[in-house]
Amino acid sequence: MRAALPNTMRALFAGRRFRPRAVPTLATVAFLALTLALGNWQRHRAAEKDALAAQSAVAAREPPVELPARDDDALRLRFRAVRASGQYEPSRQILIDNKVRAGRAGFDVVAPLRLSGSGRYVLVDRGWIAQGASRRDLPLVPPPAGPVTVTGRVNLPPQRYLELGRDHAAGPLWENLDVRRIASATGLDLLPVVVEQSDPVEPPDRLLRDWPRPDFGSAQNVSYMLQWYSFGTLAVIFWLTLNWRVDEARHGR
Repeated sequence: MRAALPNTMRALFAGRRFRPRAVPTLATVAFLALTLALGNWQRHRAAEKDALAAQSAVAAREPPVELPARDDDALRLRFRAVRASGQYEPSRQILIDNKVRAGRAGFDVVAPLRLSGSGRYVLVDRGWIAQGASRRDLPLVPPPAGPVTVTGRVNLPPQRYLELGRDHAAGPLWENLDVRRIASATGLDLLPVVVEQSDPVEPPDRLLRDWPRPDFGSAQNVSYMLQWYSFGTLAVIFWLTLNWRVDEARHGR
C-alpha cells in the first residue's frame, strides 16, 4: 500500500515538467496578496470585536456611576451601568418601530431626560411594549413626572441601519434610534449615547427591559477570514496543477 502511492504519483507526473508561465504566475501572486490582505483585515477586525466584548463583560460587573454631561466622558462609559438624575420631557417621547420580542411586534419607548444641574439631555430607552390590535393605536406609556433617578446601561445606537422611509420628525413614531437626527428634530442638546433603563423602576410600568447582551459579530469576521484564506489556497493549488505541463521534448515535439 505504501509503495502504491509513490508509484501512482510518479505515473501521474510522468512525462510532465513544472513550467510556470509569467502571466498566470503574476496573476496568482496578485490574487494571493489580495486574499491574504483581506483575510488579515478580517482577522484584525475579529480581534478588535473580541476585545470590545471583553470590555463589555468587565464593564457589566462594575457598580453604577453618575452619568457625566460631557460627550467624551459619556462615550467612554459604554456598557457601564450609570445613574442619571433629572426630569423627563414627556412631550418629546418617541416610539422606535419594528422591534420584535418573542415573535411579537412592538416598540421601544424612548424619552429624553434633562440632566439635573445641566442643560443637556440624554435619551433613555425605557423599555419595550407590544403593538396593539391596530398600528393606528399607539401605546400610551408616559414617563414619570417630576424628578427621577434612572439606572441603566450606556450604549450607542447603530450607526448603520436599513431605513424604509424617512422618519417623521413631527410625530412620535420613528423607524430608527438616531441621536443626531432626533436632536435636530427636537432642538434638544443630546448626549451621543443612550441609557437602556434597568429594573426596578419607580413607579412600576408595563415596559419590558430584558436587554440582550451585546453581539459584536466577531464570528462573522472569522468566517470571512477563513473564506479569503481558502480562496488564496485554492488559487495556489490551481496554479501548481495547471503549470505541470507535458514535456514536449520527451514526446518528440
